[in-house]
Amino acid sequence: MSWLPRPRNWDWATEVNRFTVVYDACVLYPAPLRDLLMRLALKDLYRARWSDKIHEEWITALLRNRPDLSREQLERTRSLMNAHVRDALVDGHQSLIPALELPDPDDRHVLAAAIKCGADLILSFNLDDFPEHALASYGIGACHPDPFLVDQLNLDAGRVCTAMRQQRASLKNPPKTVQEYLETLEGQGLSRFSQAVRHYAAEL
Repeated sequence: MSWLPRPRNWDWATEVNRFTVVYDACVLYPAPLRDLLMRLALKDLYRARWSDKIHEEWITALLRNRPDLSREQLERTRSLMNAHVRDALVDGHQSLIPALELPDPDDRHVLAAAIKCGADLILSFNLDDFPEHALASYGIGACHPDPFLVDQLNLDAGRVCTAMRQQRASLKNPPKTVQEYLETLEGQGLSRFSQAVRHYAAEL
């Protein structure tokens, strides 16, 4: 997995007020979606955040269902993610967990991380785990990746398409046509997004 480094003229000062998104473990589990979300974060469309606990959840789930993968491989991915997205790793939120209320107590660490880093949004497939009434008082929302990515496309199609073009170019075994690539994304639960981005197929 080869994400591009920050450009040399990248200015952290311009980043501090950017929309902040915490990735739930479930959006990091499927490799094609994880790779795309990483590439979008590196385009500075928003600030991406996660925690060690979130890492551990997606790695554990993937190892359980993909015996062909090793923990060493996935730990390398974890390290790359932490190294390439500045200040992505949230810590110091653990003390917030006991006071939080969610349908599944095991998800409280995600909300705690979001509160700690001042996130605007939790990105998750499991929206029932993060009901609006439980998040609203913290000024945090939850969103499924499909409408979130459609919004990113509408906000800056150029940078989204560049990230997608780079992702498709990185696929070597086997390489994918634009159609195959979009079908892969659709299979990740991104039906609206994969349909919307077909209007930009020539740029992919």
